[in-house]
Amino acid sequence: MKAGFEAAASRALEDSQLRRNMARATATIRDRRAAAVGEVEDWEELREAGAAIKAATMASLPEQLERLERAVAERGGLVHWARDAAEANAIVAGLARAHGAEEVLKVKSIATDEIELNEALAAAGVTAHETDFAELVNQLSGDWSSHILVPAIHRNRSEIRLLFERTIARGRRLEDEPAVLAGAAREHLRELFLRVPFAVSGANFAVAETGAVAVVESEGNGRMCTTLPEVLVTVMGIEKVLPEWRDLEVFLQLLPRSATGERMNPYTSIWSGVDPGDGPREFHLVLLDNGRTDVLADELGREALHCIRCSACLNVCPVYSRVGGHAYGSVYPGPIGAVLTPQLRGLEQAPTLPWASSLCGACLDACPVKIDIPTLLVHLRGRVRREVGAPRGERAALGLAFRAFSDRGRYERAQRLRRLGRGALAQLLAAPWSRSRELPEPPPQTFREWWDERG
Repeated sequence: MKAGFEAAASRALEDSQLRRNMARATATIRDRRAAAVGEVEDWEELREAGAAIKAATMASLPEQLERLERAVAERGGLVHWARDAAEANAIVAGLARAHGAEEVLKVKSIATDEIELNEALAAAGVTAHETDFAELVNQLSGDWSSHILVPAIHRNRSEIRLLFERTIARGRRLEDEPAVLAGAAREHLRELFLRVPFAVSGANFAVAETGAVAVVESEGNGRMCTTLPEVLVTVMGIEKVLPEWRDLEVFLQLLPRSATGERMNPYTSIWSGVDPGDGPREFHLVLLDNGRTDVLADELGREALHCIRCSACLNVCPVYSRVGGHAYGSVYPGPIGAVLTPQLRGLEQAPTLPWASSLCGACLDACPVKIDIPTLLVHLRGRVRREVGAPRGERAALGLAFRAFSDRGRYERAQRLRRLGRGALAQLLAAPWSRSRELPEPPPQTFREWWDERG
């Protein structure tokens, strides 16, 4: 965690421009998603199917990964197993050095953001070029992702225009129009696509049956990165595997509608190994664990691994839409980040995140694979208390509350003192954990007092 969530969220709330950017962007995405989902009569059946496929995959994950390895190898690819970020980074950096690559292209790479691959490559003398528009914006500004789908959601057009005029379009006067900004990015990227022969991608899905890897995106940069370079390295979290080719039918309907509000993604790239004369001459698949096996060991917590990175839960979350993604201190923000990041990193490394999302249930309603995030939040809050421990101030506050509530006389006296701003309940409300909760002002008279007055 770059900072505890409460402190980071408090700072974010002071940024009025951030709040305006977030409110406008999340509202737009929500409306588009609602329209796209409303067109599908069997949407709930698709959600049920997606949830069932994910649950079955997690129950047989070792078998599916071994099937995937065999299928990729049969088609001329090479599979690498990475236990953690250090191993994954070493594998990619080693492949780049082995091919004399001083630059690499990157696309669809939230897993590589998770392991901080760019920094590891830079330490090895290799420059990584982000090709997703929003990732490019973040890289040029020295920023980092604040949304799973739209990493630069916290920035508006004017901010991006000024950034481009200082960097890739230096000396030019741009307009705030999306087409103009996209054109400036294309001019910058086109030369890289034609020049750099080494690419690193992420993956939305990989099919154990066929060894196929799929990337879905909206800009076309993914297609360029997966077809033009001579060497393609895909870094994929082990939870992204699907058992059968037919499973893609379900997820290629669920993902675009939940993510971008589109009926289908403009670009869906699927490749299997290598084919002479078509696409990269080498394909390497890095299967990343980095804490996922530990998550899998928790029979309830493992449901977080079902996530297909659509970000629908972020866009409906009343907390995320106000504070933005940086407050979560992770490349996985929002409700799913609140349950996934603490498990991947270890609860002691992110103990505040299970309290970073409300229990309103909007995230469950929006999730295309029905991840029960509210239940996971409660589960992880309990684990934090048992395994990490409650803050001293909170323990003291709850002790006062227990003493006040366990005796009728003390309870009634506490109620009277609360109205005066003194006593156990007043101290409880002053405890650090209560700053994130609002309680109504106490009434001038309790029900029991009212009842006693009337005999």
